[in-house]
Amino acid sequence: MEFRLLGPVEVTVGGASLEVGTPQQRVVLAALAVDAGRPVTLATLADRVWDASPPVGARPSLYAHVARIRGLLAQSGERGGPPAALVRRAGGYLLDIDPDRVDLRRFRRLAVAARDRALPDAERADLLRSALELWRGTALADLPGGWAARVRVGVHKQHLDAVVQWAHTELRLGRPEEVIDALRELAAEHPRAEPLAGALMLAYAAAGQDAEALDCYATTRERLVLEFGTEPGPSLRALHGAVLRGECGRNGEFGGPDFGEYAAEDGVSPRGSGAGVAGRLGEGGGPRPAPAQLPADVPAFTGRVEELAGLNRLLPAPGGVVVLSGTAGVGKTALAIRWAHGVSERFPGGQLFVDLRGFDPGEPIEAADALAGFLTALGVPFAEIPAGLDDRAARFRTETARRRLLLVLDNAASVDQVRPLLPGARTCSVIVTSRNSLPGLVARYGAIRLHLDLLPLPDATALLETLIGARAAADPVASAALAAQCARLPLALRVAAEYAAVRPTVALADIVAELADDSRRLDLLAAGGDRYADVRAVFSWSYRDLPATAATAFRLLAAHPTPDLDPHAAAALIHTSVDRAQHLLDVLTRANLIQHTRHHPADAGHYNMHPLLRAYATQLPETPRPTCPRNTR
Repeated sequence: MEFRLLGPVEVTVGGASLEVGTPQQRVVLAALAVDAGRPVTLATLADRVWDASPPVGARPSLYAHVARIRGLLAQSGERGGPPAALVRRAGGYLLDIDPDRVDLRRFRRLAVAARDRALPDAERADLLRSALELWRGTALADLPGGWAARVRVGVHKQHLDAVVQWAHTELRLGRPEEVIDALRELAAEHPRAEPLAGALMLAYAAAGQDAEALDCYATTRERLVLEFGTEPGPSLRALHGAVLRGECGRNGEFGGPDFGEYAAEDGVSPRGSGAGVAGRLGEGGGPRPAPAQLPADVPAFTGRVEELAGLNRLLPAPGGVVVLSGTAGVGKTALAIRWAHGVSERFPGGQLFVDLRGFDPGEPIEAADALAGFLTALGVPFAEIPAGLDDRAARFRTETARRRLLLVLDNAASVDQVRPLLPGARTCSVIVTSRNSLPGLVARYGAIRLHLDLLPLPDATALLETLIGARAAADPVASAALAAQCARLPLALRVAAEYAAVRPTVALADIVAELADDSRRLDLLAAGGDRYADVRAVFSWSYRDLPATAATAFRLLAAHPTPDLDPHAAAALIHTSVDRAQHLLDVLTRANLIQHTRHHPADAGHYNMHPLLRAYATQLPETPRPTCPRNTR
């Protein structure tokens, strides 16, 4: 049984194609085949099928597809072929086959093997030819959805990289005629892939067709200028000059002074670095720009002057790591992004950003997947990215060793998720945001913690005035009351401001009156169903990640008649010992679901829960909450 992804998705047994099923079932099959031999979680499958927005009933639908795919796999054994099985693993499934039976996996293995610099060129050419013969057209050509599109982009780059490496190898073997026909159409399809044009020009020149080489350059330049408004890069211009001077030889080299630069950039010639075209060059053929992955700055950012000054003091210290912690919706990501944009020029090596989704509806991002994204952004060809987490982390430390780089690791769930993403170089700075305080990152890695509290009342009302406008400025009493109802929480303030903005004829005092009912307030702060702006939903992602005993304590503590409580009051509410209550208070504090009271030294040992969290906790059912699939504590 063979799984063919480098074209329309096909499954064959003994050369005969099998009926794969509906487009959605084909996506499920491809999502498993891409990771053949490795477990794929149900959450990952759902993300790949429904682009991170699975519908109600997604899980039963996946089970149905899996059952039909198992029936498909059974046909391999029925026809005398080697067995193929879909095995259940914790939280997902594993396609238990030899990865080489998936053409994409075989292509990648052959392409990586061809990069062994000790190989004779004849063997390298055979490996690359075998890899390229697996292609039947556009990868995953018949699959819908964003995941398939992203895979196609990555695989397309690997294909171009392998084509250029094969072309240079054939030229070194003195076989330009093998290269010309294969490259001509491909170079016309991809005018921005200048290494393709360069390889074709070298092949023409090596075959004694200098006029065709010059025509190739002229055509490439014309398309770049007309379609993209850019001139060819320095490497292609240097090659053009070498062809004009007659400096190209039969083996695809040219003897001008610029050849060394071109060879180093193409990554596959005898004097190249071996890094690979698609990874080392941008689409325009010049050096890849430094990554600049920061999301857009948050509009109407207000306050946080002291916190920004604190970040400026703490970073960029050599090798500095700052943990920015705080409760859900307090503005950790907004602060990190605002600061990072302000200091981006201090990091000429680039800025890397990843949302680790530690507190999101789905599964957190695996550290290995985050590293793959970082390595790609740093110019490492996909085929050279190691498979294992430890190897990826080591390669990441190598790639960042001499860079002045800023990393923003947003929404982290745990120290284990962050640890592999830390660069080893003292030239890099890292800011981690999390709802947890991540004490292990502080204790083991010397990170500095910066706690983000609720907005001060003046800043909260200033944000409302910015977002709502004249009504808030004209009624400071109502504005202050609205800020208090929102617990001075930036997320809630923004949702409340939007609620007011879409009702321009309603007085702000009337909106305050509507929000006065604690039982309805969270319903009104639901942001029209956007789960990332729904205050209740955002709180729920912290709650579901709690150990069961702490979750029960959180619900019971909300019944305390005043916002402040101490371990003795907590013990009475939870019906446990004072020592046990103190432990649970510490767990909830680390999760930023309660906080220490800081008003006065006499408050030492006292805790409080802000009003919106209290409202959320009092509405929780007394029955145990659903177990978070990623939390085994």
